[in-house]
Amino acid sequence: MVILQSFKGLSGEKMKIAVFHNLPSGGAKRALYNTVNFLSQKNEVDVFLPSTANEDYLPLKNIVNNLKTFPVKNTALGYFLSVVKYFPSIVSLVDLEKVQKNIAEIINEDDYDVVLCEQDRHTIAPFILKYIKKPHVYYCQQPIIFRETVSQRLYTNAGLKTKNTSESLRLKLYGSRMVNNDRKIAEYSKYTIANSYFSHETILRSYGTNSFVSYLGVDTNLFKPKDVEEENFVLSVGQCLPEKGFEFIIRSLSKIADNLRPKLVIVSDQGNVHWKNYLEELAIKLDVKLNILNLIDDDELILLYNKAKLVVYAPYLEPFGLVPLEAMSCGTPVVGVKEGGVRESIVDGLNGILTERDELEFSEAVTELLLNHEKREKLAINSIEVVNDFWTLNNSGDRILNHLKRAVTCYNDYL
Repeated sequence: MVILQSFKGLSGEKMKIAVFHNLPSGGAKRALYNTVNFLSQKNEVDVFLPSTANEDYLPLKNIVNNLKTFPVKNTALGYFLSVVKYFPSIVSLVDLEKVQKNIAEIINEDDYDVVLCEQDRHTIAPFILKYIKKPHVYYCQQPIIFRETVSQRLYTNAGLKTKNTSESLRLKLYGSRMVNNDRKIAEYSKYTIANSYFSHETILRSYGTNSFVSYLGVDTNLFKPKDVEEENFVLSVGQCLPEKGFEFIIRSLSKIADNLRPKLVIVSDQGNVHWKNYLEELAIKLDVKLNILNLIDDDELILLYNKAKLVVYAPYLEPFGLVPLEAMSCGTPVVGVKEGGVRESIVDGLNGILTERDELEFSEAVTELLLNHEKREKLAINSIEVVNDFWTLNNSGDRILNHLKRAVTCYNDYL
C-alpha cells in the first residue's frame, strides 16, 4: 500500500486526502479553508473534526467530498482525569483524545493517501498525531508560546491588575505541563510544516525537530484594489489583546503633528473588553481619533483596506500574519514593526516599511508616507506585484500539495 501511495504521489494522480482540524474562527481557519478549497479542486478531500471545532466560520462542508463531525462528550470523569493526566481546560481533554483516537482509527482503515493535520485549539499539537498510521503532514502554526511576560507587562503598565485571574492562575500552575504535552504530541509527527522561518526556528527551539516552511497565501479574488476614494485614516486588524500592539500604534500616532495625525480604525473579531476600554481611554487622553469595529464581514473589511491610506501593523512576535498580505493585495502600503513573520512578507522599502519597536521611528515612517503620495503609490504597485508573484492562494496551495506528496514518498523512511 505504501509503495502504491508513493507512486501516486510521484505520478501526479488524484490523491485521496483526509483533513483533521480542531480550530476556532480566525486567521488559521481562514488559511485552512483556502487550503482545503484548493486541494478539493483536483483531489478527493474528506474532513474529520471533533464537535469542539468551529464549523460556523467559513464552513468546509460545502467545498469537500465529505465532512464528519464526532461529538466530544465532556464527561465528569473525563474532566477529573484531564486535570490529573494533562491540565484543566474548558473541554475534557481525555474525552477529546478518545474522539481523536477514534478518528485516526477510521482514517487508518480507509484508503487515504495522506492526512493533513491542523492544530488543536485546546492542546496545540493534536492528539490524533499519536494514533495516525498513514503518511501525514502536521501544519504547526506555532508551538505553545506563552507571551504572558509581554502581556502582563502591558497590562501592568496600563494600570490594569490582571487580564484574566483564572487563566493567569492556570498558566502558573500548569504552564510547564501544557508545554511538555504539546512537545510530546508534536514528536509523533513524521512531517511538520511551518508558516514562516520565524515559526520554523521556534519549532526547532521548542521541539528540537525540523520543519519545512510552507508559506500561506491570500485570496486575490477577494482582497483586491477597488476604485474608491482614499480617506484620512490608518487601519489595523486583529484581536483586541495586548499582544496585537494596538497600544504601541496609538502612542506612535500621538507623536504625529495634530494637523497630520490620521484617525485609527481597528477591526477586531474578539478580544478583552477591559483592554478595549483602556485603548479607547488612552486614545482620548493622547488626542488620537479611534474607532474599534467588531465582527465586520469581508466586504466591509476589504472596503476599509482600500479606503485606508496605510495599514499599521505592530503585533508582538506574530508567527506569520495574514493582515499584511491582505493589505498588500488591496494595494494598501503597510508600516510594520520588524518582528516575527512580517519580516518575510515585507521587504523594507520595496513593498512596505519596517521599523524598530520605537514609537518615534514608527510615527516618522507613518508621517513620511502620509506626506509622500508618490511613495505610497510606488509601494502599492510593488505590493500587488509581489503578492501576485508569490503570495496567491494557488502558490500557497501548490506549496502544501508538494509537501503532502513528499510526505507520501518519504513515508517508508520513517517506518
